[in-house]
This record gives sequence, structure tokens and C-alpha cells, in this order.
Amino acid sequence: MSTAAAVQTRLAIDRRHRIRSGATLVVALAVLVALELSLGAVGAFPDSWRIPLAEWINDARRWIISNQTTHWLFLLVLNPISDVIDGSLRWVESVLLWIPWYVVVAAVGMLATSILGVKGGVLTSIGVLYFGSVGLWEDSIQTLALMGVAVAISVAIGIPLGIWGARRDRVERALRPLLDAMQTLPAFVYLIPVVLLFGIARVPAIIATVIYALPPVIRLTTLGIRSVNPATVEAAEMFGATPRQILRKVQLPQALPTILTGINQTIMMALSIVVIAALIGAGGLGQVVLESLRRLFVGRALEAGLAIVVLAIIMDRLTHGAAGLGGGKGRLRVFSDRHTANPFVRSIERVVDRIDRLIQGAGTFIGYPFVALLRSSGRVGGAKQVADHPHRMLAGVLLPVALVLGVTSTGREFPASIAFSFAGPVDSLVDWVGKNLYQIGDTWIGTGPFSDFVTIYAVTPLREFFSATLAWPVVVIAVMMAGWWFGGVGLSAFSGACAVGLGLLGMWTLSMDTFAQVIVAVVLAILLGIPLGVLSSRSNRFERMAKPVLDFLQTIPSFVILVPVIIMFNVGRIPGIIASVLYALPATTRLTNLGIRRVSSEATEAARAFGATRGQTLRKIQLPLAMPTIIAAINQTVMLVLAMVVIAGLVGGGGLGLETVRGLRRSDSVGSGFAAGLAIVLLAMILDRLLQAWARRLSPPAGSGR
Repeated sequence: MSTAAAVQTRLAIDRRHRIRSGATLVVALAVLVALELSLGAVGAFPDSWRIPLAEWINDARRWIISNQTTHWLFLLVLNPISDVIDGSLRWVESVLLWIPWYVVVAAVGMLATSILGVKGGVLTSIGVLYFGSVGLWEDSIQTLALMGVAVAISVAIGIPLGIWGARRDRVERALRPLLDAMQTLPAFVYLIPVVLLFGIARVPAIIATVIYALPPVIRLTTLGIRSVNPATVEAAEMFGATPRQILRKVQLPQALPTILTGINQTIMMALSIVVIAALIGAGGLGQVVLESLRRLFVGRALEAGLAIVVLAIIMDRLTHGAAGLGGGKGRLRVFSDRHTANPFVRSIERVVDRIDRLIQGAGTFIGYPFVALLRSSGRVGGAKQVADHPHRMLAGVLLPVALVLGVTSTGREFPASIAFSFAGPVDSLVDWVGKNLYQIGDTWIGTGPFSDFVTIYAVTPLREFFSATLAWPVVVIAVMMAGWWFGGVGLSAFSGACAVGLGLLGMWTLSMDTFAQVIVAVVLAILLGIPLGVLSSRSNRFERMAKPVLDFLQTIPSFVILVPVIIMFNVGRIPGIIASVLYALPATTRLTNLGIRRVSSEATEAARAFGATRGQTLRKIQLPLAMPTIIAAINQTVMLVLAMVVIAGLVGGGGLGLETVRGLRRSDSVGSGFAAGLAIVLLAMILDRLLQAWARRLSPPAGSGR
């Protein structure tokens, strides 16, 4: 079948599908309206049906407190684990705080120099200096210690499990659903059961971080070992190597880049829950952000949030460079466009280049005796490595000198003379925005009118409609009908059971509140993201311009997005919704762009050959054929918005997120917080399964021009 005929066939199928869908939707709406008219007096989910899960959790909490010092489970298992983790954390933290600040800066900078080159080392040192310059040195060290212990435990558990899974298919199959659950459940869901067993402190924060960050290192260790060339393994077996020798000398060395990538992902996931872990006493930078947001010290929250971003960038660059995936001498791109026209950026580039030449020259000078020694001993390879990378020799010589100076030094605290703070100007900006941008004159333009409009005409009506107006059986039946239409009887039963579960947990009203906020955030993200994705697909220049902005929104920790949003909109539901939109925007834009670009060029050329304009080609060819990918983008948007529910609860977002935050903050609300966390999971599963089934239903058949 020709491309033009395939496209026409596909469009005809789409038209018939839209007609059938429209007719089915009309019938379904009529049925739901009839049900609502007959069941309108039922109202919200009956409280008498509620399962007393919150009370059970609170009773368990009281039992744990009463038996913490007497029961064998705590004496022989949980308390020793807690003591080992707490002792390790205190030791690492005390060592890092004992080392003088300039030794830490020098050591991290030299490590970065050896991995990323001179430019990477200079920029890394500047990033480490930022921690102390804004008065967050001790908090940064605490976060680094917590991260180090959590990642070390994850690696100690994950690599052996990954090796075991790579060598035993049965183990890999058994681990897969467990890892899927660990990776898809929101991070805060782990916190409450861990708090029940270990209390409020840094130990439960580490354990929750380990659970959340463990899957990548297990998966990528298994992948790395399974990806080793079988011919290499067979050759080692032919030489008589034992399985242990093959693993140690063949498989692990060749899988090392993949394993380091897994460690990199583990570090990034551990950093992503720093603030959420602060809710249960993790301390460090997350605690500073949390307390600052709670007291509306926006400037201080921004300083601490940027410190977390800088720490994440440093850890990401170092682990990627060690894995050989980025960076390295001569490969680091300091800026996205080296030949930028920005004079400030070019001046920084010139300074870094001069420092690069100076350090290269010094390293070459110091390295000459070692080169001569290596050549005289016949180790030509070592001499060539020193000659090619003299900065590594410089780092190797200066690092012991810095350590000796640090041990003999008495001044270990970061000097106040080089400290600075931009919290004051940011707070002044917040005040200025509140006075001048909340409402511009007597017009309806400003952040205040926009917030009021969204609240009055979108969030509140939807919340009242789902929680008070609609009878709960109508909502459940509507969910089941959607599941049956998209995925059949199985999905219908699953979706209905999850919807009823929201009521049985006693979270029906809060779930409908959260659902209303999710709808508003997803609609706003779609209204922004899909047009941006269309523009990106039609203009390579616009795609390049949007890329750094989308990269920034995708890599910055979610809670940091709240800070500038609070500056504009104060606290409440709207900042949470806006932050969710910004957090989900990259996925919506990029997947829309990808879906349109993946449409076969022959299909668009055939449409233009029939005289279609660019707009007609977009509406009638590209968007229909890209619809499965766009639905996947909407699915990702929904999941990312739900991931922000608890973060939005920190600033008064309401709904399930606020209830979960209360459960983490107050010991008498642990049970209700746990129930709210389970309700978020149920709501996420309903939306995820329905949208995935919708995307599969819209997937084009073979030969449709895709």
C-alpha cells in the first residue's frame, strides 16, 4: 500500500473512531445524568463504610512507642540497624566537618579536575565555595553526609542484588515487580511506615532514601553484566576461569560504566527527596528550605534551594565523568554555546581558558620528572598518560599537600569575610511583587486577579462538583465506564475498586479536592505544552531556544520551583498548581514535539501534494497520527502533577498533599497521613491505567504512515 493510501486509510479509521466515540460519549453522559438525578441525595461517600485504617496505624504507633525498649524485634533487629546507621552518619559528618573548608574545596576541585578537566575543576570549586559563602557550609556537609551514607547503603545492597539478578533469571523476575513498585510509588509513601518503626530522626530519612534510590543501581548492574559480550565470557571459560574469576575480571570491569550510571541515578534520586525527608528530621539543606518556606523567608529558601541544585550538578557531573558518559578532559562544555554573543559569558570563558593554560603549564612542569622516571623504567604508557594529562599530576601532587596543611591547621570554619547573601534583595523583591504585581492599578491584570480567577472559576467549582454535587456512586460508575471503554472489563473492575478504595480510606472528599487541582494543573500544562511542542516541531530554531529552559525545569528539584512561584502568588492552592504546571511542562512539550516529528515525512509530503496547507497538514495528518504520543505526554503530565501534590502541601495546597504533610509533621496524625498517601497512590493508579489504555487504543496499525 502506498503512503498516500495508508494515510487516507488511517484518517478514515480516525473519522469512524471519532464518530463512534462521540456517540458512545453522548450515551454515557445520558446514563450518568440519569443516575445523578436518581441518586443525587446520596452525596459523598458514607463515613460509616470507612475502614479505620488511620486508627489502626495510630494504635500501632502507640504500641511501638510502648515496646521500643523491651520487644525482641527492636532489641535484636531494628535498634541495632538504627544504631549502625546513626553511628555511621555521625562519623562521616564529624570527619567532613573536621576537615578545613579550604581542604574540602581543594580536594573536590582536584577530583573534578582529574575527571572533567581544568574547567570542570574550576567551576566545581566555585560551586563548593557557594555553600560557605551563603552561610550554609554546615548544612551542606550534613546533606552530603546523609547522601553519602544513603548512597553507600544503596550501592552495598544494590550491586550484589544486581549481580545475583544477572546470573539468575528467576531472581531477576522476582525482583522486577518489587523494583517497579519502589520506583513508581511516590517518595513520601515510604516515609510514614519507616517513621512508625524508627521514629522521627535522620535514620528513618536515610532508610526511606535508600528504598527510593535503590532500584536504579540494581537494574543497571543487572543490565551492565547481561550486556557483556558472550564471546568474551566464553573465551574466559575456555581459559579455565571460574565463574567468580569471570565476574571479577571480565564482567564487572566491562559493566563498570553502566554500573556507575546506576550509581549516578541513585545519587540524583536521593537528592530529589532531601526536602521531603526533612519533614521527618533529616536536617541539612532540606530543613533550611522547609523552615524558610514555612516562615515565608523566600530569599533564604532560594539560597538553600540553589545550594541543593549546585550539589546535584556537581554530583551528576562527577559520576557521569567517572562513567565516561560526559565531561572528561577537553570534552566539558561549560556553556551550551561556546561562541555566544553574550559579552559576560565570553569574559568568563576567557578567564577560565587562562586558568586552564596556567594549570596545564604548572602540571606539565611538575610532571616532567615523573615522565622521565617512567620512561627510564620502561613504562612508556604511564609517561604518555602524564604527558597527555598534566593537570592530573598537578592534582596528585597538590592534594597531599592540602591534606597535610589541613591536618595541621586550626581554622576550620568558613570565614565570614567572604560570605554574602542575596536573601535580603529577594525578600525585597517579594515585597515589591506583592505590592506592584498582585494587582496592577484598577485593572484585572496581575497575579492576584489571575489567582482569584483560577480559584473562583476553576478549582472551587470543580472541587464542589466532585465532592458535594455528584453522588459518589456516579463517580465510581463513570470511572468504571471509562475503564471498560479504554481497556475492557478488567480495567473497569480495577478502576472501580481503586475509586471505592478512596472512600473506604475515609479520603473521598480530600481525593476529590486533589483531583480538581490535578485537572486544573493538567489543563493548564496542556494549553501551554502542546502549542509549545507544535512550535518546536515546526521550527528547529524555536526548539533550540526552548531547550535550555526545558532542561532547567526538568533538572531543578521540584520544591525549588515553589520559591519563585511563592514570590508571585503567595501561599495557597494556586502556587502548588502553577509549580505543578512548570514541573510537568517539559514532558508535555517534548513528547508532543517528538510525536509530531515521528510522523512519516512521506505522509506530510503526500498531504501537501494534495494541496493541503501547513495548518491543514498539522490538524488532519500530524496531530491525529501523533495522538498516541500526545496521550502519553498527558499521562506523564498527570503523574508529574501528582508527584507535586505533597510538595504543594508544604505551602497550603490542600487536599491529600496537606493531609500527608500533617501526618509527617504530627505524631498524632500519622494514621491519617498514611491513609492520605495510599489515596494518592490509588488516584495515581486510576489515572495512569486509564491514560495508558487510551494511548494503546489510539496506537496506529501497521502501515499507517508512522
